Amino acid sequence: MGDVFLTVDLGFGDAGKGGIVDYLTRASGAHTVVRYNGGAQAAHRVVEGGREHVFSQFGSGTLAGAATHLSRFMLVEPLAMESEAAHLRRLGVAEPFDLTTIDAQALVITPFHRATNRLRELARGPGRHGSCGIGVGEAAADALAHAAHAVRMGDMHHPNALYAKLCFLRDLALAKLRTFEDRILPSAQAEAELELLHDPDWADWLLPAYRDFAARAQVVPGEHVRGLLARPGAVIFEGAQGVLLDEWRGFHPYTTWSTTTLANADALLAEAGHTGAVTRLGLTRGYATRHGAGPFVSEDAGLTAALPDARNGHGTWQGGFRAGWLDMVMLRYALDVVGPLDGLAVTCLDRLADLGELRVCQRYTCAGRDLERLAISPDPRDLAHQERLTMQLLACVPKHVALASADALIDHLERDLDIPVAITSYGSDATRKQQMQPFFQR
Repeated sequence: MGDVFLTVDLGFGDAGKGGIVDYLTRASGAHTVVRYNGGAQAAHRVVEGGREHVFSQFGSGTLAGAATHLSRFMLVEPLAMESEAAHLRRLGVAEPFDLTTIDAQALVITPFHRATNRLRELARGPGRHGSCGIGVGEAAADALAHAAHAVRMGDMHHPNALYAKLCFLRDLALAKLRTFEDRILPSAQAEAELELLHDPDWADWLLPAYRDFAARAQVVPGEHVRGLLARPGAVIFEGAQGVLLDEWRGFHPYTTWSTTTLANADALLAEAGHTGAVTRLGLTRGYATRHGAGPFVSEDAGLTAALPDARNGHGTWQGGFRAGWLDMVMLRYALDVVGPLDGLAVTCLDRLADLGELRVCQRYTCAGRDLERLAISPDPRDLAHQERLTMQLLACVPKHVALASADALIDHLERDLDIPVAITSYGSDATRKQQMQPFFQR
């Protein structure tokens, strides 16, 4: 039994999870990265020398030699995973699927889910919620409403059952489409998605693609995690998105259909009977970001212009990528939601070096009152409370304090949050990251 590291993004996503997981893999000698939430919407960038990959479904420790396990909490998109594997092969990873196991209970995102997701966003017009356009929400919703018809990874090896489920899901997608189709304005985007849903020959191309995927994918039972944890060496649990987008604790309706806290990781450890040491790390950039719609109190148009992101621009489905000063109110809320952490990993500190000033949002002013902490509902599934928080945040303005340097920012985080900064990152690759606390030794 080796070390276990749980990583969680404390923001709206884009906190540098790929780089930190890659660094942890190299520094700890981890043999496996376990994905414990989310799906193909992840975009975790890893840079290693002349190689670069944005990890979506494979674990971000792949270039460092770690295997990947996709837990039952993952939503798998086989066609996108094949494309990702092809890019990894071009980077020199001999056969990514040989290093990957997938839980038989993991949900499968179909092209019908993706098309419905995109068409629903188009129907919302200017009132979009913000989406990656992958179909995660549609797949999750269908599984909740029609559990017996949900496609899971175990179905990939049972062609007749798989075909029957795909027929049901396509019919369901067409039925859902009829409830909002009249609100979709004509466009090339809409035409492409409608053509897919209405394609009478869908089985001729989708079933062979899934058959090929099933031949490569290593589908395993849930007990597989127990074996991973029993092996010598470290295991890293890699999260997706961020706590502030959590399906229950995020700011409704601008959320994801995934539990983005550490709850899923904790459940996997408990089911495996793990009794060893666990290090829980929260990730944040040295400034705040948000990709897409929703409240963002510390947003700063000048900072957005000054800090363009290498792999985050305006997305067709997500919308714009926004930046703001690091928001202590949001960090306090994320910590209240996620529970005790052993340390923080602070990324993108190099981006702050060329700014003429450095600030943090220390509190808000809302309706003439100062606000330093958001209220947590005692009911963990109180979406009405979360919607009230959303409306409250939309009426708040930030109150900043100035800081002298990135070092001063680190000190400020440790004092305010009472958590040590364990890792700092001043660049994209692992050589630009530094361990500040002795959490592991090679």
